[in-house]
Amino acid sequence: MQVLWVIKLSKCRVFVDIELCKGCGICIAMCPRKALVMSSDIGPRGFHYPILNGECIGCHICEFYCPDFAIKSVCGD
Repeated sequence: MQVLWVIKLSKCRVFVDIELCKGCGICIAMCPRKALVMSSDIGPRGFHYPILNGECIGCHICEFYCPDFAIKSVCGD
């Protein structure tokens, strides 16, 4: 068998600006890996915010769907 390519999933992190997040949960619903959950903590705007609870694969879907541009995923060592 010939290997055509190798995919390496690097560790990715998710950053949420809790000053912008309104806790709508769209990022949680759209994450294909279900890597985000809603925190029990409340941000400065009075809303719960998402936190990482699984392995982010860096697809950036959460970023694309966030209406407030409050989330960012970053991959690398």
